[in-house]
Amino acid sequence: MSDTLDFKTADLCDAHSGTAHFQVAEPGFLDYGGHRSFAGPISTVRAPEDNSLVRKALEEPGQGRVLVVDGGGSRRCALVGDQLAALAQKNGWAGVVVNGCIRDSEDVGRTAIGVKALGTHPLKSSKRNEGQRDVEVRFAGVTFQPGHHLYADADGIVVSAVPLG
Repeated sequence: MSDTLDFKTADLCDAHSGTAHFQVAEPGFLDYGGHRSFAGPISTVRAPEDNSLVRKALEEPGQGRVLVVDGGGSRRCALVGDQLAALAQKNGWAGVVVNGCIRDSEDVGRTAIGVKALGTHPLKSSKRNEGQRDVEVRFAGVTFQPGHHLYADADGIVVSAVPLG
């Protein structure tokens, strides 16, 4: 997907806000990827200061999905950097949303995917193979469920249980 996607989160809110299938994430996520607008089906990783499972997920064919990484909001290390962003782009992921930090932000900004995170941190995460894959995660007032659909642009992030066309 690209920056010319045919949606605006504000318009999606106008059309779907208040419906049972639609959620709006609380603000606070910053744009770091080369694409500010991105959308796709959700895949999740719960990654407590350990990005081992993030790498494993991004090594798979993305098929236009968005990887939602719940790092617990930690600002003590980065869960995604330039290598993982390049891997995500190479494997066809639409984007990555990190409830935590990224690093190598200038290089991440040159990748052709969307990346949103709470901030940056130069320290890489540990590698303990801890965490969970494709489980329901909750942050920013939203429940992210694998298979639901995420839409993100400069105004924010919205999630829908059904594709929004």
